[in-house]
Amino acid sequence: MAVELPKKATQPTMYFIGVTTKQSSIMKVFPLWAEELGLKDAVLKGIDMEIHADPDDYRKVVDFIKNDEQSLGALVTTHKIDLYNAAKDMFEYLDPYAKAFGELSSISKKEGRLEGYAKDPISSGLALEAFLPEDYWRSYGGEVFIMGAGGSSIAVTSYLINKKHNGNYPSKIIVSNRSKPRLVSMEKIIKQLNPPIPIEYHLCPQPEDNDKLLEKLKPHSLIINATGLGKDRPGSPLTDACEFPRDSLVWEFNYRGDLDFMHQALRQKDNKNLYVEDGWIYFIHGWTQVIAEVFHIDIDSARLKRLSEIAQSYR
Repeated sequence: MAVELPKKATQPTMYFIGVTTKQSSIMKVFPLWAEELGLKDAVLKGIDMEIHADPDDYRKVVDFIKNDEQSLGALVTTHKIDLYNAAKDMFEYLDPYAKAFGELSSISKKEGRLEGYAKDPISSGLALEAFLPEDYWRSYGGEVFIMGAGGSSIAVTSYLINKKHNGNYPSKIIVSNRSKPRLVSMEKIIKQLNPPIPIEYHLCPQPEDNDKLLEKLKPHSLIINATGLGKDRPGSPLTDACEFPRDSLVWEFNYRGDLDFMHQALRQKDNKNLYVEDGWIYFIHGWTQVIAEVFHIDIDSARLKRLSEIAQSYR
């Protein structure tokens, strides 16, 4: 099904390019944030696209934003890699993360240029820092298991292996995905970063395949659902028979939807001594990073705290 383009914007407009944008809390939160940030008359509009849409549809969306005067930019979810591959030549500027990782989550304009940014390496790191204990990896030697090999997985992996951590790395990172092309692409990208720890890539077409990897993890590991299952599509990358490792951290990147993966972890929370985090903080950092870029404003820590408080009632 072809994408339905918005009508010509008549006021400062930011777009949300996703799959089921009307269901997102941001649609209710954005007007309150705009008021708090002094963004007079600014509005947010959703553009829903099928997962792995036709490349020409991505180009049409980018062309519309680029040439519509009051359309100032967009946040991109789910389509970060596909949109980049289809339309990267339409941008006058792409930031180093976007070019290195082959994805973009932010579209903005500056001095007549259309600019693309990959903000996830920043926002995922800020979200992880909010709940990961200090010196966690050095203290316990746990592993990381990431299910999904899309843009968010690349982003969080790049954060975990960043040289700034100075030896505070997980002992190993394990990545799984249902199809091979994304795994191959992610491995190629991460190799360029010269990771200081082993990283394994596993083709896991069935949830039972992920269960087998999960049961081999060390205690004090971090398990991440970066598949989109439980939000845009029903289900979980694990079966209900899965066994989480003891004393571990479980991170559900989603914050809305059925959240089957998160509920699987919560059922084992007390018995396995798990810490379970959803995607809410990631949501806050992801949106504020892009809003700052689109509207060319600074969002400091005090203002970020205020925006988080405003959004909390819509969690």
